[in-house]
Amino acid sequence: MDKGIIKENDLIFLILDERRRWLVEVKSGDSFHTHRGIIEFDDIIGKSFGSCVFSKPYETQGYKFYILKPLPSDYILYMSRKTQIIYPEDAGLILIYSGIGPGSTILEAGCGSGALTCILGNYVQPNGHIYAYDIREKSLKRTRRNIERAKLSDSVTIQYGNIIEDSLNHKNLDAVVLDMAQPWKAIDKVKVYLKLSGVVASFSPSIEQVKETTSAMKNNGFYDIKSYELIKRKIQVKNRATHPEVRMIGHTGYITFGRAVEDIENPYRSKKPKYEEFVDLDGMPLRS
Repeated sequence: MDKGIIKENDLIFLILDERRRWLVEVKSGDSFHTHRGIIEFDDIIGKSFGSCVFSKPYETQGYKFYILKPLPSDYILYMSRKTQIIYPEDAGLILIYSGIGPGSTILEAGCGSGALTCILGNYVQPNGHIYAYDIREKSLKRTRRNIERAKLSDSVTIQYGNIIEDSLNHKNLDAVVLDMAQPWKAIDKVKVYLKLSGVVASFSPSIEQVKETTSAMKNNGFYDIKSYELIKRKIQVKNRATHPEVRMIGHTGYITFGRAVEDIENPYRSKKPKYEEFVDLDGMPLRS
């Protein structure tokens, strides 16, 4: 069957214009109501992603809506959420700098509404798995709902858990992603869960959190510790008037990465000479 054909229970990205966009699950016999008319799902089922549909009643509304296949970035920005999200550019950096891909096994602490969880779940398929934890029951319920809508239940396990206080019984993880108020308190646990060369990625809105987390990583023997801030600027393209948009998100957060290593004291370079070494400068010409 052509995967580009829209079927019942598919999640679609419905677009009216630049500002009005929705993630909608297609249900036979049901409809989606907007201020620009009604979209009948029976008119959508069987169409291809990338096609368009017109709102009813045609005589008084008849607005054009585009039907796209949701991208991971669409899950982040338009899913049901109540908490602050990690933006697509930050999620992309986490993926690339953590080496997350098909087959990866990931622990996520502080899943919130599940925006990043959906991104991670998409990239570890078909054989990888995400273990997502949170300490807020409302967040867990919302995450489960969003994971089900994204059809990622086979790749994601969502459960209550406190990475600071609880023993989560993981080992040989490829990466651990932290989005929590005090990530530095979890670093000692993180090193136990990670495989050697595995990556911890910590997202924090405050530079003070970054300083504490970096210090904890150093104290726990992590290597290649780096922190980044990404700032994305959208360009408004018009005929003879192309320029950056006036409004932009100036700051999303900081992302700190570190890698788990086996640290062995160097038995060669740490050798001390048997006798004190010195250089005799007597008789040598010296510049004044």
